[in-house]
Amino acid sequence: MEGRPAVDDAALGREALAVLDANWTGTGTVPAPGLYPHQWSWDSAFVVMGLARHRPDRARDELTSLLRGQWANGMIPHIVFHTREAYFPGPSVWRSQDNPSAPRVLTSGLTAPPLHALALWWLYRHTGDAAFVRHVYPALAAQHAHLAATRDLGGDGLAAIVHPWESGMEDSPAWDDALAALPELRHGHREPDLEQRRPDSAHDRYVRLALSYRDSGYRPEYLRDEHPFAVEDPMFNGVWLASCQAMADLAPLARADPAPHTEQAERIRRALLDRLWDGCFHARDLRTGRLIRVCTVGGFGPLLDPGLPSDRVRATVEVLESARFMGATGYPVPSCEIRAPQFDRTRYWRGPSWVNTNWLLRRAADAHALHQLGAQLAGATLRLVRQSGFRECFDPFDGSGRGCRDFSWSAALTLDLLADTVDE
Repeated sequence: MEGRPAVDDAALGREALAVLDANWTGTGTVPAPGLYPHQWSWDSAFVVMGLARHRPDRARDELTSLLRGQWANGMIPHIVFHTREAYFPGPSVWRSQDNPSAPRVLTSGLTAPPLHALALWWLYRHTGDAAFVRHVYPALAAQHAHLAATRDLGGDGLAAIVHPWESGMEDSPAWDDALAALPELRHGHREPDLEQRRPDSAHDRYVRLALSYRDSGYRPEYLRDEHPFAVEDPMFNGVWLASCQAMADLAPLARADPAPHTEQAERIRRALLDRLWDGCFHARDLRTGRLIRVCTVGGFGPLLDPGLPSDRVRATVEVLESARFMGATGYPVPSCEIRAPQFDRTRYWRGPSWVNTNWLLRRAADAHALHQLGAQLAGATLRLVRQSGFRECFDPFDGSGRGCRDFSWSAALTLDLLADTVDE
């Protein structure tokens, strides 16, 4: 197991800021040098929240930069390509420039968890910058309208992800059965980069699913009627609900009506309880109509809702604190329940602990006045980065780092957790 020299809070904060400075391109923050050389939507939202109390100007620039990639239909893509560095699948695969809704900057054709309104609320909470809220609010209102109009494929108020990459937890075992059931996917053009890859690789299957959506012209009608992958994810929708509430809270500053966002949040809440609850929250495969029975960290996403009924809060927290998750590991929160056959402490989103989901669950604990749980999540997450650095993810048993080093959201959210220790 790797280790680092002991560092105090001030030194850890300086290290975190140095990571974010190194990963800043001048137009946005890359998740990590080398492997992730562009701007990712999910990651940038966490960077905004981490910088809100330390470098608010950079936080504003981060969100503004990401929104340059927003499509005219309101969709905020999961990748905005700001550099010339090679990445697969890159712009030549997505071909956003061929779509009349796409912006001039090159992007992917998928979206990501809509955390951005919550990030804006977090930034306003710590800066009081109402002018920036007014500047950004219409773009985020368009994002929410796009989700409601094009992604409620089940018709009950939840947004469906149409590719595992949209979840932010792309290798989660929650998607295994839906991916295994995919028919042979065809597309209308030769893809030289893809043809050089192993045709049976899991990543190839992900790419071909993206190509099928691209070849439809990214049409909403295709998603509803033909696209073979559609899953209602509790984390994606828990994040959306929290962002709807943030939009309602920010609406007076933007001189907007909060009612549509309050109503959308209530609709999501009802659908989460009616469609995804069965002792804990599970994803639902819309193509089979069945719940996906593996329990993952995504199942705790609805805890972000302060209006979640208290009995469901208690039951969900009981699972979180049980030997299925936190009760059996040295560090929170394993990304898959440890007794599941799919659990693997070495593979992305199939076992390792992540700073971003720990941070979200810490905020969820605060929303329900579960202060002991929140303190446990915060303290153990800081212990991870003190021990192993700002790694992409961590072994939940011994805390050793896995994946990339100098990972941006790990650094940014460490800054936020450290600021809380000062405030307390």
